[in-house]
Amino acid sequence: MTAISRDEVAHLARLSRLALTEAELDQFAGQLDSILSHVRTISEVAAADVPATASPDPVTNVTRPDDVVPGLTPEQALSGAPAVEEQRFMVPQILGEAE
Repeated sequence: MTAISRDEVAHLARLSRLALTEAELDQFAGQLDSILSHVRTISEVAAADVPATASPDPVTNVTRPDDVVPGLTPEQALSGAPAVEEQRFMVPQILGEAE
């Protein structure tokens, strides 16, 4: 027994506003039937006692603690800059005024 008929594929194509040829309807009906039967087989294998997983390997995120530490003061950060203006790094202009 097929999981999806050619008429159902034609109906789905109409709903999706797809213009399919007769050959495409036959081709897609076969492909969709194969996909749905594979899904049915997998669903039969999956048991309620088997937890759902995204990966067979247990994956844990390795992170460091988010500790607040003192940072640089503006004066310390700007101390090595070649040019400073209003407590900001001064850099040469690379775009024209109109850009």
